[in-house]
Amino acid sequence: MSRAIKIACGSVVVGLVVLAIKTLSWWLTGSVALLSDALESIVNVATALAALVALRIAAVPADADHPFGHHKAEYFSAVLEGVLIIVAAILILREAWSAWQAPRILDDPWLGLGINLVASVINAVWSFVLIRAGRRLYSPALEADGKHLLTDVFTSVGVTVGIVAAVLTGWAWLDPALAALVAVNILWAGWQVMRHSVGGLMDAAAPEEELEQMRALISANAEGAVEAHDLRSRRAGSALFVEFHLVVPGEMTVDSAHDICDRLEHALHASFEGSRVTIHVEPEHKAKHSGIVVL
Repeated sequence: MSRAIKIACGSVVVGLVVLAIKTLSWWLTGSVALLSDALESIVNVATALAALVALRIAAVPADADHPFGHHKAEYFSAVLEGVLIIVAAILILREAWSAWQAPRILDDPWLGLGINLVASVINAVWSFVLIRAGRRLYSPALEADGKHLLTDVFTSVGVTVGIVAAVLTGWAWLDPALAALVAVNILWAGWQVMRHSVGGLMDAAAPEEELEQMRALISANAEGAVEAHDLRSRRAGSALFVEFHLVVPGEMTVDSAHDICDRLEHALHASFEGSRVTIHVEPEHKAKHSGIVVL
């Protein structure tokens, strides 16, 4: 079992624990704002399960039907997470509207808030674990899950502050108003998750800092070649696909050109774990004099 899949399993367990804690907090207080927080935790569990399934699919080796691998399954998971977040926001808005029409005084708010705070601390710690692991392992599913959990933490803090204000002032309408704000915040988070994932599905280029690093590596390790041009790259989950044209002197042998390609592939693999490098070798008259200069 890969590290990413183990972390995804941990997300399911953490999500169930937090859901139970937040449900208890809502049951003790009757707060619709705390109910909205609990509803978001249901989404957390569902998305953690989706991420786990996607990671297992992404880990399947390339085959005849999928020669480039199954890495993009992670992006589908992140899109699904965005959709579920939006559904949760709609449910929360419905509960907030019902409570706005008939606001009520909260039951035992301090105990409920104290219990909810425990859930927020668990989510905060786990969100940083997920974001860090997602970036290190180049896993869109884990990173999206972590960012969603972090949004949940900020939501919980806002809900806590608002409920304290509602209890101290006696303004019962603050509770449903907070729930509505939670829903709007969740909608924004869902949009951000979906926007990032759609970029991956559409083969968006690697970040500019990674492209600059690739150019520097090619320039430093292509001794014997004339130039390199038409560098292209894209990420698909943990895999990084790199393609470029390498111009070599016309009289160079195939063996010598192949040695340069091997050297370049080794340098790129060493710096970009999971990279898949494709090099198209061209004779000198194909030079564009506008690509990567060989040092």
